[in-house]
Amino acid sequence: LAALLAAGGRAAAAEDAEALIGRADLVLDGIVGIGGKGGLRPAAVPLAEAAGASRALVVAVDLPSGVDADTGEVLGDAVHADATVTFGTYKPGLLIDPAAAFAGAPRLVDIGLGPYLGEPELEALQHADVAAALPRPGESSDKYRRGVVGVVAGSGRYPGAAVLAVSGALRGGAGAVRYVGPGGDAVLARHPEVLVSTGSPHGAGRVQAWVVGPGLGDSPEARQAVTDVLATSVPVLVDADALRFLSPSAVRERSAPTVLTPHAGEAAALLGWAREEVEARRLDAVRGLAGRFGATVLLKGATTLVASASASASPSLSPSPSPAVRVNPTGVAWLATAGSGDVLSGLAGSLLAAGLSPLDAASCGAYVHGLAARLGSGGAPLSALDVASAIPTAWRSL
Repeated sequence: LAALLAAGGRAAAAEDAEALIGRADLVLDGIVGIGGKGGLRPAAVPLAEAAGASRALVVAVDLPSGVDADTGEVLGDAVHADATVTFGTYKPGLLIDPAAAFAGAPRLVDIGLGPYLGEPELEALQHADVAAALPRPGESSDKYRRGVVGVVAGSGRYPGAAVLAVSGALRGGAGAVRYVGPGGDAVLARHPEVLVSTGSPHGAGRVQAWVVGPGLGDSPEARQAVTDVLATSVPVLVDADALRFLSPSAVRERSAPTVLTPHAGEAAALLGWAREEVEARRLDAVRGLAGRFGATVLLKGATTLVASASASASPSLSPSPSPAVRVNPTGVAWLATAGSGDVLSGLAGSLLAAGLSPLDAASCGAYVHGLAARLGSGGAPLSALDVASAIPTAWRSL
């Protein structure tokens, strides 16, 4: 307030505030700081509503008032900002929905706090991090040394899911893709390089990782396929229909890592929560799932989160152990389209087969997937196959 007055500003009576906000060009929201809990108090709600109804640009100071800085929850009324200028470091509430939707465009300003010496709650990878982790074939590489990913997906009703998952897998760095399921004809029509077989995954040949679930359906054959894949000794990514067949004990008893990639509805079923609760408490949900199943969990959504049950992050991205949840900073709203999750599961599974850790495969897969959507969309609607086709462009840009 002293700085404002020294700059020629003036204070107004509370009863005049709403009218002044309605005439403003710029509104700075500094009602509540990062220690605030719960939504706005009743006296502040009309101010937030006036700012939202005005033509003014609304800039939040450090954090939109009314959102939770630590969790991204919004437990009542809050200010909707067009931009947020935050200080020292990003707060989880600026990066995790639903609070992230209130923050607008975040901008970090260094105020001289120096490096943070504790363990962060959240990590957001950048281009350089992902570029360092992506697989690169060497001079002696062949298709088998680069890794082979197996895909169990699709059904008589959903053969397209098989095509989409395989499309993502082919572009994820592995040297070959084996497909098992009833969608072989559709897969070969689109991708003749894929190794197709029917029957049990056990008879498909050697792989370094499996992807199971997209469009699988709920038949006894689908359930058996999931059981067969989980019985293997290689990393497994479980998505979509296969998630309904899981139990915590089946995942915890595996000798190899498991990655789960649910959306909010699937996460709710696995946790026994309501979908609305998952969407409101995304950080709690992804941590809860990772702990319950002893797995790495990629929770899809407007802000995709990745949590690992292990305290050790991948050495390629984190030199010291870290319990941090990773939040994906890439993507566009157009990515919310049918089949895009199938592409992501194939892409992340391919990275698993290429040798990335579960945490890196999931978080780098989400990063490349979101970047591909951004580059492939150009501000226009796009399909899941458009996303898959743009993965090489995104990879090159990294």
